[in-house]
Amino acid sequence: MMNSLTPDEIELRGSWIAESGRVIKDDVAKRIEWLVEHSLRRLTTDSSGWDTLYRDPGDGRLWELIYPLSEMHGGGPPLLRNVSPEVARSRYGWR
Repeated sequence: MMNSLTPDEIELRGSWIAESGRVIKDDVAKRIEWLVEHSLRRLTTDSSGWDTLYRDPGDGRLWELIYPLSEMHGGGPPLLRNVSPEVARSRYGWR
């Protein structure tokens, strides 16, 4: 598993896979989980408490973790995407 984000990455979209009658995380979803637990630094959440803003301590880029399939249990699989400081200010009130 790649432990850090590379400069050319701007979005990681996880998926869920049905296997043997259960749903499991794909490798991208597992990587996102690892990154937010071990690599990225949590800055804040939005007013809903679902979307979270992170900073990559390696290069300073800002990342947001969202769950775009809100109709699914737990918000569905995760999406981690690079955001600009302007987006961070607008969505999270981050400065």
